[in-house]
Amino acid sequence: MEAIWKVLIADDEPIIREGIREAVDWPALGMEVIAEAEDGEEALELALAHEAHILLVDLNMPIMNGMTLMKRVRERLPGSKIVIITGHDEFAYAQEAIRLQVEDYILKPANPEQLTRVMAHVRGRLESEAKQSEYLKMASEQITKNFSLIRERFCLEWIEGNLTEAEIVEQLQFLGLPAAAPDMIVVVRWPEGNGNRAVWKESDRQLFLFAIENITAELLAPYRNAMFRDAAGWIVVSLWGKAPETLFAGIEQAVRSYLNISVQLQFQETNGGLTDIAAVYRECKQNVYQESRLSPIVRRAYRHIRESYADREFSLEALACSLQVSPVYLSRIIRQELGTSFVNLLTQMRMEKAVRLLNASDLQINEIAELVGYDTQHYFSTAFKKAIGVSPNRYRRGAAFCDDDPEKAT
Repeated sequence: MEAIWKVLIADDEPIIREGIREAVDWPALGMEVIAEAEDGEEALELALAHEAHILLVDLNMPIMNGMTLMKRVRERLPGSKIVIITGHDEFAYAQEAIRLQVEDYILKPANPEQLTRVMAHVRGRLESEAKQSEYLKMASEQITKNFSLIRERFCLEWIEGNLTEAEIVEQLQFLGLPAAAPDMIVVVRWPEGNGNRAVWKESDRQLFLFAIENITAELLAPYRNAMFRDAAGWIVVSLWGKAPETLFAGIEQAVRSYLNISVQLQFQETNGGLTDIAAVYRECKQNVYQESRLSPIVRRAYRHIRESYADREFSLEALACSLQVSPVYLSRIIRQELGTSFVNLLTQMRMEKAVRLLNASDLQINEIAELVGYDTQHYFSTAFKKAIGVSPNRYRRGAAFCDDDPEKAT
């Protein structure tokens, strides 16, 4: 059924209103005169009540003149079309009104042919805008329906390094995400052979992946994030806000507890810009590959160290006890598979965290020392200088990048 366009005639002269009403075959134009008004105030009230599509407005009306009426209508019914009814002596005034987005003007007395022609033009404008609105609504519905696919496609392009910074900002804003680099990138891999079955049906595989995503999403819900799957089917999360490392251990634990399967998870803090995310993602993925080549006992040991490095009482003996193996055996297998000792691995994790805190916080050195598992600031500073090459204070001041650092030579 075609739309019926509602017309309101506003003129203080009854003979003019009648002449306009009788001059046009309104049904033939798909129009209906729904109301008439003899002053601007009445016209505004009727236009709003009927949500008029077209108003024919006399400029000189009592109580509220035509110019004021048009301004009010523009505020309340911005999509309506206005045609001025004017006499010869008001022509210059009418021309000024046309600049206020008035469709056209009609000279009194109304000429039937001219009035019909003007109304046909206005109908064309209304139909064109209605179609445009319909197309935009359909496009909006499609975008809403496929929003997750659009976000996933963007994220894939982003982590593959195929977008410029301007393109990334534009897409982030469109998707309602912060227009800044995420604070962390998280990669989750499910090695399917580690469950009770060596071969999984595709339907079961997708079901488990969906369950892993749900667990991850629930635990990361307090943080703004975008979760998607990369080209290999791994789960990737861009995370705005720095989550504690225990949270990621909690994800692994929850998957083991609820699904009876294990996942490999790596996370990396980002310190660069929007276009550096691809490199952080590649690093995370490489770390997952490296971890996948480790034996189960070393993977568990590595996770324990990552979760417990801030504990000042943490030791090889405590780790071996929690894993139910001997300290000698654990020390040997860590060195064989990771190429370093337990102490060096623990120190490395503590130093990495210390560097991040020095770069991204205003914490005092003694506070950082405590957060990364050292009893005293002096012990921490000694270990830091040995590992990084400069003291924590000099590192924070940027001395780590100076070739003539006097402490480096001592």
